[in-house]
Amino acid sequence: MNKQPQVSSLKLNRRRFLGGTAATVTSFMVVPSYVLGLRGQTSPNNKLNIAGIGIGGQGGSDLASIDKESPGENIVALADVDWAHAAHTFKRYPSAKTFKDYRKMFDEVKGIDAVVVGTPDHIHAFASMAAIKHGKHTYCEKPLTHSVWEARQVAEAARQAKVATQMGNQGAGSDDTRRLCEMVWSGAIGPVHEAHIWTDRPSQGLFNEYWPQGVGRPKDTPPVPASLDWDLWLGPAPQRPYNPAYLPFKWRGWWDFGTGALGDIGCHAFDPVFRALKLGAPLSVQASSSRVNEETYPLASMVTYEFGPRSKEIQAINPHVKGLSGTGAGEVAMPAVKYVWYDGGLRPPRPAGLPDGEMMGDNGRLLVGEKGFILGSTIYPASLRKEVGEIPRSIPRVDGHYKDWVLACKGQRVAGSNFDWAGPLAEAVLLGNVALRVQVRELLTRKKLQWDPVNLKFPNLPDADEFLRRKYRDGWSLI
Repeated sequence: MNKQPQVSSLKLNRRRFLGGTAATVTSFMVVPSYVLGLRGQTSPNNKLNIAGIGIGGQGGSDLASIDKESPGENIVALADVDWAHAAHTFKRYPSAKTFKDYRKMFDEVKGIDAVVVGTPDHIHAFASMAAIKHGKHTYCEKPLTHSVWEARQVAEAARQAKVATQMGNQGAGSDDTRRLCEMVWSGAIGPVHEAHIWTDRPSQGLFNEYWPQGVGRPKDTPPVPASLDWDLWLGPAPQRPYNPAYLPFKWRGWWDFGTGALGDIGCHAFDPVFRALKLGAPLSVQASSSRVNEETYPLASMVTYEFGPRSKEIQAINPHVKGLSGTGAGEVAMPAVKYVWYDGGLRPPRPAGLPDGEMMGDNGRLLVGEKGFILGSTIYPASLRKEVGEIPRSIPRVDGHYKDWVLACKGQRVAGSNFDWAGPLAEAVLLGNVALRVQVRELLTRKKLQWDPVNLKFPNLPDADEFLRRKYRDGWSLI
């Protein structure tokens, strides 16, 4: 397979991009291969040879979705540290070579074109970086990495390697994301100055639907299942005894392995709002939460970001904005935005103008503008909705998030959530987790974290800088 260069014409000056003074690349438009400087060659049969890493859960679902959206691609190798958990995916692809260690897979299997990473969060950066360093097109589940620093490294490496990439925030390819942009860019609710996102995760209800948080480390040390390589599962994380409290899914709530409710849902929920409001890096972040400890994320939290204004001049940098006729995207003023995340069942107050009886829901999105607001995908008040009428569909659609990436691997487009977009988005999401750390929580009651995205540090609270990057166990290095 030919490697796909990331498009230099779409690449913004990184200092301006991450400083929050430039519009982010929305990657909504299909870019012909001649624009990319490609001839669009693929393998002789026009099929990708795809490998999967971490395919017992979401990674296996990703491969199945690729089968559905782009039938006939070749699944040639599979790696998972727990062969019992991954058995159903091994069975689905009986011709694929199987491994426990993805590093051995890269050494032994030649001809891999592309890699799907569906491991727990703490392995995302390592598996993705291995794929990138081997020159493979890379799909990685959300959040792109476990730490802010890792997101920067992985995005930079992908850009240098000129491989096609995609993060697993599947809504990036949806009609809903494009409709939100069309509504905001039309000026229907006027300039937007507030955005609110909320989720019920992590549920602690009667059926404990998701995963536990706000708990301490288990004290019992049961034997490791025969099917599991526990040392490989830990990877770069600090050594600790095996316990079923961590896997196969409950790792999300543990600081060492997951990224909590914010990491689980943030890259999904932030994406359409970041595109619609052309957000880059925040100016500041602060958080409040239920009791938090050094083992797991809190039961509920509220994280507040502040973003600066985006000028019309800066908006015009984005070639996708300039190419969207009829949206008014370059004409709508983009003022400073207060952006608030809520989890654990918290939610914002009901906006004025929402009729009695209409529900906010357990999971939702609210954008507040000067003329009205958008709750989910509906404009309020009803009188404004009637006045605005039907907003034209002016943004190109894609026929599937996974097919979007497959076509990018074949040189036909830039994928909509490629790492040039997904890296900065993940950085912003993961900054919220830094603000939730128990070690800085009390300090944050006195000040908010000011963010310097160029130098990756908090100028007003250097003590928080250590949580932008984690220490790795001996034998593990990302770069």
